[in-house]
Amino acid sequence: MTTRVGIVGLGNMGAALAANLVESGLDVTAFDLRGAERAPAGARWAEDVDALVDAAELVVLSLPDGAASLAVAKQIAQARSRRARVVVDTSTIGLAAARAVADVLEAAGLDYVDAPVSGGPAGARARTLAVMYAGSDAACAAAEPALAGLSDARTRVGDRPGLGQAMKLANNFLSATALAATSEARTFGTAHGLDPATMIAVLNASSGRNSATDDKFPNHVLTGRYASGFAAALMAKDVGLYLEAARETGGSTELGDPVVALWRRFGVAEPDADFTRIHPFVAGKG
Repeated sequence: MTTRVGIVGLGNMGAALAANLVESGLDVTAFDLRGAERAPAGARWAEDVDALVDAAELVVLSLPDGAASLAVAKQIAQARSRRARVVVDTSTIGLAAARAVADVLEAAGLDYVDAPVSGGPAGARARTLAVMYAGSDAACAAAEPALAGLSDARTRVGDRPGLGQAMKLANNFLSATALAATSEARTFGTAHGLDPATMIAVLNASSGRNSATDDKFPNHVLTGRYASGFAAALMAKDVGLYLEAARETGGSTELGDPVVALWRRFGVAEPDADFTRIHPFVAGKG
């Protein structure tokens, strides 16, 4: 069983995942370009990717986009001394990027598990984070100690890289659509005199209930916290990847086109804002 795990990328999500790996009893080495202060207690620090892959048998990536994942995959593949043999990528990078990363690693004799996650930093800390992973039988078996360390909620969705991404993009499109639609519906209701909290309570007891009414509005919009830990620019990136992949297969984009256009406008206007702040943006108060 693999116990030496490295993690590259310690942003909001990566830091929570790294902490989970440490708390699960794995021997963790961490690296992030922003410095050692982001590493959780109990993890060793690597000065660079080369040092990390020399120390770890399995590497977890938590990176912002496909370009970053591909760049790190190339560093791993070209490392002078490498203990690592499996890479688990929790990043949301899209199908084409996942295949490109898999090709780079396979050429260097490494296995790749495409394993994006959903649930945010809070879900990671609660170990309810959904890990949707895909890869060969051998790769998934070798990655199991790290996958188990990441979360208690794991589902294998396929036997090849890219299928994890397809599942994650479908999920994020639905999440983004629900949040945008709920923002528009709440704006409609309050314009006609309905109380915002009452609206959400009724929706959650009715057929309009969704992830936004159940979580995002009660915990972030109605409270004014806007602190889910996921940036607007990242959601705009994710739904853009969904639309790109849908067009590649000739799938319907009748809803996708306007939803993605809205998130892209919001992502440009407030790239660093929490994605739950799309409500005031939709309401014209952003």
